[in-house]
Amino acid sequence: MATTRTATTRWEGSLFEGAGRVTLDSSGLGTYDVTWAARTETPDGKTSPEELIAAAHSSCFSMAFSNGLAKAGTPPTSLETSADVTFQPGEGITGIKITVRGVVPGMSSDDFVAAAEDAKVNCPVSKALAATTITLDAALADA
Repeated sequence: MATTRTATTRWEGSLFEGAGRVTLDSSGLGTYDVTWAARTETPDGKTSPEELIAAAHSSCFSMAFSNGLAKAGTPPTSLETSADVTFQPGEGITGIKITVRGVVPGMSSDDFVAAAEDAKVNCPVSKALAATTITLDAALADA
């Protein structure tokens, strides 16, 4: 069964002087301020499209990776995933770096990295962002 999730942004003013508010409509979890300055300079309590993409990518990757590990018979105890989305004004999003540290009993470091590479390629958000260079730093965490 397909699902649809919705967010809405109301923007007022020009790109550089204006501001907006993005609302997470489907979950009702909140409304967040967005500005050009928050995107290109200091966030100052506001978010950006890139931060929202980072949130989507890190959570999607974690789900895909956890599922792949469990299907392989090595479910993780924990995964800590961050996504760094780089935005270059005039160019756009120039790259995404996923960093994951995991506790997976009985798994070798090489197998962990291979499973992480598979999750990087196959998570739905990675697929949606395939035109962007996505790099991975994966390692087992010190237990």
